[in-house]
Amino acid sequence: MNKNVTIHDVANHADVSIATVSNVINGTGRVSEKTVQVVKKTIKELGYYPNISARTMKKKSSKLIGVIIPFLTEKGDLHDNPFYWNLVSGIEKISRQHDYHAVLTIITNHKTIDLSFVKERNIDGVIVIGAIYNTPLVYEIEALGIPSVFVDSYLMDEGAYQVFSDDEQGGYKGAKYLLDRGHKQIALMGGNKNVNGVMRARYEGAKKAYYDENFNINDLIYIDTSVSMKCGYESGRFIIDNPKITAIFCFSDILAIGLLKFFGENNIKVPQNYSLIGFDNIEASEYTAPALTTIAQNAVEKGKVATQLLIEQIERRKTESRKVILPISLIERYSHASLLK
Repeated sequence: MNKNVTIHDVANHADVSIATVSNVINGTGRVSEKTVQVVKKTIKELGYYPNISARTMKKKSSKLIGVIIPFLTEKGDLHDNPFYWNLVSGIEKISRQHDYHAVLTIITNHKTIDLSFVKERNIDGVIVIGAIYNTPLVYEIEALGIPSVFVDSYLMDEGAYQVFSDDEQGGYKGAKYLLDRGHKQIALMGGNKNVNGVMRARYEGAKKAYYDENFNINDLIYIDTSVSMKCGYESGRFIIDNPKITAIFCFSDILAIGLLKFFGENNIKVPQNYSLIGFDNIEASEYTAPALTTIAQNAVEKGKVATQLLIEQIERRKTESRKVILPISLIERYSHASLLK
């Protein structure tokens, strides 16, 4: 068996899409019988085996869990966002309690996705953080035929095991909080809202707040940027060049922290000149000057829930639900002010 053969190779040799290969392997979707036979023949010829039978045998279990984090750009590095470390710490804690070990893999090149380590190390199951629906990574994970849980991924597949926070409610709460305090010209700052994921959900929540309060949606500005402190800092110039903006709702605390640094260097005061809200409630948000008002989600708990859900699959125990939505809350600190008199 050639361990280096990937689903890409099968798709290329059979002259079909990765989605078609995935559908043939999993017996899903609408694929013609002729195409099914072509794909199966190609799989056999190339020696591609997405399902490893030894994996299901208890004595062959590696007690390893793969944690896969895909980044769309190099700017959104893991070290820059404590949210990921909190999430991974939750994964590690539950893994250790059940005598599993977590193996972390970061993917930045989405054109060449190599998951060979899953076979080589006989990984029992994988947790994927922030995958995007209908992309090669998702198809390759599904084609592996092993237990999987997707975190913050918003997949449309009803059969997928998923865990995420109530991001839309978080976007709603943050925007409404500012609207209730007289802010109409609000700048939202976050990652790509055009793909189905946490940023879109938070943006849709903020829009809903505008609609519910009968405010003009055109007063809502979206700053599309990579999620990092540097990008938060660099977005400061855009904000001060748009004098109508009175408040900023960052969809990540690290964006807000970067923006606070820009404001401080340019003698701009928060909340006297701008109100500022973050999202995540990372530990550092309590120690900024001023302390950051933020939408809190429990990243550690999210990691724990995802791992528990994965282990239940691996050990073939009954799971209560395939989709778990965790609550959010608003933490009031000192980075906001009311415009109402």
